[in-house]
Amino acid sequence: MPPTGALIPADAPFSAQQESWLAGFIAGVAAAGRRAHTAADAPTATVDVLFGTQTGNAEFLADELVAAARTHGLTGRASALDAVTPDRLATMTHVLVVTSTYGEGELPDNAGLFWEALQSDTAPRLDGVRYAVLGLGDRGYDDFCQAAKLIDTRLEQLGAARLHERVDCDVDFEDPAAEWTQAVLGRLAAETGATGDRAAPAPSPTPAPARSPWNRRTPYRSRLAVNRLLSAPHSAKEIRHYEFDLGDSGITYRAGDALAVVPRNDDGLVAALLDHFGAAGDEETAELLRTEREIRTPSKELIADLVERAPSGELATVMAQGDRSDLDSWLRGRDILDLLRATDRSAAPSLPELLPLLRPLQARQYSISSSPLAHPDRVHLTVASVRYGRHLGVASTYLADRTGAEGTTVGIYVQPNASFGVPADDDAPMVMIGPGTGIAPFRGFLHERAARGASGRNWLFFGDRHRATDFVYEDELTELRRRGVLTELDLAFSRDQAEKVYVQTRMRERARELYGWLEDGAHVYVCGDASRMAKDVEAALLGVVAEQRGRGDDDAAEYLAGLRRSKRYVRDVY
Repeated sequence: MPPTGALIPADAPFSAQQESWLAGFIAGVAAAGRRAHTAADAPTATVDVLFGTQTGNAEFLADELVAAARTHGLTGRASALDAVTPDRLATMTHVLVVTSTYGEGELPDNAGLFWEALQSDTAPRLDGVRYAVLGLGDRGYDDFCQAAKLIDTRLEQLGAARLHERVDCDVDFEDPAAEWTQAVLGRLAAETGATGDRAAPAPSPTPAPARSPWNRRTPYRSRLAVNRLLSAPHSAKEIRHYEFDLGDSGITYRAGDALAVVPRNDDGLVAALLDHFGAAGDEETAELLRTEREIRTPSKELIADLVERAPSGELATVMAQGDRSDLDSWLRGRDILDLLRATDRSAAPSLPELLPLLRPLQARQYSISSSPLAHPDRVHLTVASVRYGRHLGVASTYLADRTGAEGTTVGIYVQPNASFGVPADDDAPMVMIGPGTGIAPFRGFLHERAARGASGRNWLFFGDRHRATDFVYEDELTELRRRGVLTELDLAFSRDQAEKVYVQTRMRERARELYGWLEDGAHVYVCGDASRMAKDVEAALLGVVAEQRGRGDDDAAEYLAGLRRSKRYVRDVY
């Protein structure tokens, strides 16, 4: 910019005082322009937030990290781990990984391909990458935050420099996650010279979603409007349909999300525990046990304590074998009271010694079985009541037995699952595989597609033990078939014939048609048991692809990996 005086002609009709004021004004404008130009041109560090999620928590934290990065003057962008190849990872400078752990120490569904590639001998060096890892998990499991530990170690092995020590969060993850976020972003901002006074450019026009005021700490007290038995009275199973009134809560949800139910422990078990310790009538402790502590499943800490106290006891003998499956088998059908009764009273912990060894009572999450387009004021659940003699599922029997008549209020909150939902493309075909209560989200999907008038074809594989007693939602599915919403329905009732038949059996029987749907762009969804069903279904799917393509197992595995990368093969398994 030319000197200020050059901008005011010599013959301008200004007094000396006016000319002095105008010169100062022009100089101020010029200085402001230089500051704005400098701020706009100053580079901002880009933070890549990579997430691995099974239920949505890690993805939500990733979105919050991106928003928080902007307040520190940093550019943030979030990606699922499977969307990032090792070569692309090597081009990043600042990487923050947020991941949960699934199953027996495995990576979540949207992180498995990333981990497979990162372990490869051909993975590139990451010497220019600085990183930090946040793990989400549950200390009640042996493989606590194992996915985060594996990724943290492998990044270091490939030459990446750790920006901050890994933090492994237990189920109460909010506070440690927030502390980790502030520490990591604060360090990044200081190192890169970023400042929160200068907003970094937005990575996308989509803002991070607002967190609902209803959560684990502040659940919404919803009126239970419907509690209806779905399975036949003489079925070996007890499957119920629940509907929760959302009232004026402002709660929103998507078909595919989960609903968390905050349970209360069985009064009978609470009373039995207090009687065991001679503390009957201690109402303060009774309320603690009823609403705040897990009194069914023993914690690792309690098991270790009992083994130390009774090293020659049956539990210690099982533990000495070092086989987790043996311990799980031994514990099945036993609760904390059983373990205490099996321990010599002279060695057993007192009530004050027991309480710190009990885990916090956690909300239980269930796949939502409704669509907000069809039921905007209610959310539905499809739940199997768990009963083994006197041993009862905490939340499932709380809903079935202890919520009283319809109209009782129950603490709930929505757990979003952005990766599990109806295709945005209404023309895209859907294949849904969900035996038993795995049908829950697919009932919501079908209602959603009906409400949207979607033209895409829909194929459901469903099964259970007996058609006569366990065909839940039969009337609804029949009507959806009649209306053309449900294009194909394959049923597998395993005990209705001499040879057991499962959903994966039906998939193999219709291999040619199923592969045709995949080639037509179908999205494949699986919901239900993770330990056996989900693995058997995946094996069947790989077999179908290998058989129909005729190019071998490796080709089939890569084909399925492609479906995963394009988010056309997703699972909600537990």
